[in-house]
Amino acid sequence: MVTVAGAGAFGTALAIALARESGKITLFGRNQAGIEHMRAKRSNPHYLPDCRFPEDLAISNDPGVLAEAATVLLVVPTQHLRAFVLQHRKQLDGKTCVLCCKGIEKDSGLLPSSVAGEILADCKIAVLTGPGFAAEIARGLPTALTLAAKTDGAALQALLSTQTLRLYLSDDVIGAQLGGALKNVIAIACGITLGAGLGESARAAVMTRGYAEMLRLATEMGANATTLSGLSGLGDLALTSTSAQSRNFSFGFALGKGSGIADGPTIEGIATARATLTLAKRRGVDMPLTGIVTAVLEQTLTIRQAVDALLSRPLKPE
Repeated sequence: MVTVAGAGAFGTALAIALARESGKITLFGRNQAGIEHMRAKRSNPHYLPDCRFPEDLAISNDPGVLAEAATVLLVVPTQHLRAFVLQHRKQLDGKTCVLCCKGIEKDSGLLPSSVAGEILADCKIAVLTGPGFAAEIARGLPTALTLAAKTDGAALQALLSTQTLRLYLSDDVIGAQLGGALKNVIAIACGITLGAGLGESARAAVMTRGYAEMLRLATEMGANATTLSGLSGLGDLALTSTSAQSRNFSFGFALGKGSGIADGPTIEGIATARATLTLAKRRGVDMPLTGIVTAVLEQTLTIRQAVDALLSRPLKPE
């Protein structure tokens, strides 16, 4: 039995896609009123109002469904993952836990797999990441993602793949997570670039140099460079940096236009920028774009100053 923990847009989309083909799937959420509303409407009106739930998709706010499942997909924002796992540790320990969040924990600098691994000693950890928008997955549009696992990866790949959700297997858990986390920071930079009116050529330059930053830090942290050139790195970067459906890109675009930083949907790149910069400095990795994005987010640089800082960097070989 598979349970998807997290009834936001991406968790709901994964549950719909799996239930459409793979039989009984349970979607777990903690908001009782929201779960009851979804159960009555057979949809998630807040996030995916136009996507009806398949008959085999069960909806629950009972933590017991976590204990009953052999495999749990944890679709919880990275900054809330530790609290969720601590709260449900008894139900999750001993399971196969598939982490579906993208980011770096801001206080510890840990990747999601390390956060979960600290708490769930007997849990098998895997990571599901890559270029996929929730609305498209829920509608059954073709999507390819990376499934990274150290053990039992092939069985998990077969369990979670569908006709429209194609999973490519990797054993590089570190690289898969870093690709998914770091691209959010570069997507914000790309949004700022277009929002500030610098043009498509400038965005292409930001994406390319941003990818170079991602690669430098990831390989320094033990990732395989080929992982970053795949779906979980370059593929996710391309999608997130070029589409208005991307929350990180849209957030950056609004910043570039002159909007302030306001509360709203989860923008993983905000917390990840500071955590990434801290890691980069600790390891002696040069990440100028990440530094500039962090300074803009912390309001120590204006957009104009950020543009000037980028354009005034010394010329160097590519």
